[in-house]
Amino acid sequence: MDAPVVTMDVRKVGDRTAVVDIRGEVTSACEAVLMSAYDAAGGSAARRLVLNFAGLGYMNSGGIGMIVTLLVRANRQHQKLAACGLDEHYRQIFELTRLDEAITIYDDESAAIAGASG
Repeated sequence: MDAPVVTMDVRKVGDRTAVVDIRGEVTSACEAVLMSAYDAAGGSAARRLVLNFAGLGYMNSGGIGMIVTLLVRANRQHQKLAACGLDEHYRQIFELTRLDEAITIYDDESAAIAGASG
């Protein structure tokens, strides 16, 4: 079985915010890609990370686990996570898993960046 295909491109928005554009499949196999994106986003120097899920093709429970791993790392560094681009199905999963209580969900990237700078 082939490993899931995922890319995570990082864009800096100002000095303290970074956007991670997620494209493809988010599963437990994406840990190295996710942590590399975190480091490229500035690691502990970034204060806010916006996870842009607009290009998400699929996410399973292992992928949710990877998001939780990122959340734990961000919390240790006193960083805030935001998410945008989630379709209704994945919004419901964030609500069911209560991730929406720790990661602010926005309708689009503009709103997430505006919220991140506030």
